[in-house]
Amino acid sequence: MTQSKSNNPEYKRVFYGQHEPIFQILPDRVRDNFRSPASENALLWNTFYPRRMALELSSLYDLVPLWGTKLQLEPETLQPYFWGVNVDGERLDHLDDVLEVVDGPGQKTEVDLFLSGTTSLIAVEAKNRSGLGRCSRYIQQRCPEIHGDRGGEQACIYWEPEAVPFSSQLDFGLRPQPECENPPCARYYQLARTLLVVTRLAEVLGVQPYLWLVAAEANWPTLRRDWTNFSEYIMNAELWRSARVLSWKAIRQVPSD
Repeated sequence: MTQSKSNNPEYKRVFYGQHEPIFQILPDRVRDNFRSPASENALLWNTFYPRRMALELSSLYDLVPLWGTKLQLEPETLQPYFWGVNVDGERLDHLDDVLEVVDGPGQKTEVDLFLSGTTSLIAVEAKNRSGLGRCSRYIQQRCPEIHGDRGGEQACIYWEPEAVPFSSQLDFGLRPQPECENPPCARYYQLARTLLVVTRLAEVLGVQPYLWLVAAEANWPTLRRDWTNFSEYIMNAELWRSARVLSWKAIRQVPSD
């Protein structure tokens, strides 16, 4: 495949498909990451975009994982939605409605990649050199559950029973109390929010949800403990069995278009 050429420094690390409509509508926080020398967004795009026509659920499960079990699944073609948008700039059906329900009025969960099929929906968290995201409000001692009302912070929606609470999918225990140290909801915040989104969206779409991590082999030892510990909180046995960690090297075994 011929690599794209562009004078736009924002996307100089994008090797393929700079002409695609998706690049006209990406939000600023996604665009900003492309400027980083270790850009996970550029790595995600450059790895999956050339293989977008060859993404099959059963074939992906045939790849040797860094973590996870092998499942026998029927062939199913998957369409990639990068940051919730396909290459034609079309938003994944019902995603915005689900984000409004799950996240409320605050900043919305941004899933790196959805792989959408007729019976399956995979949420992919992509990591290169960084770790798994933790709760910034807890780190900054602004957690309304633990640190009290700091600067008018609203209660954490992910513990509100009328929303989509962590407890609907994860056995995080009781709602955090003042002086609680390093609660699982803070430590596994990014993965937990992604899980809430993909399970609720899959329910709306009438498909099976999956949660995957794609990581660099060199960085996997630093991620392994957090991923493994988080997986033990997943209450749904089928969702736990289908969870998977793949390396970028493994994904590149999928033939490009």
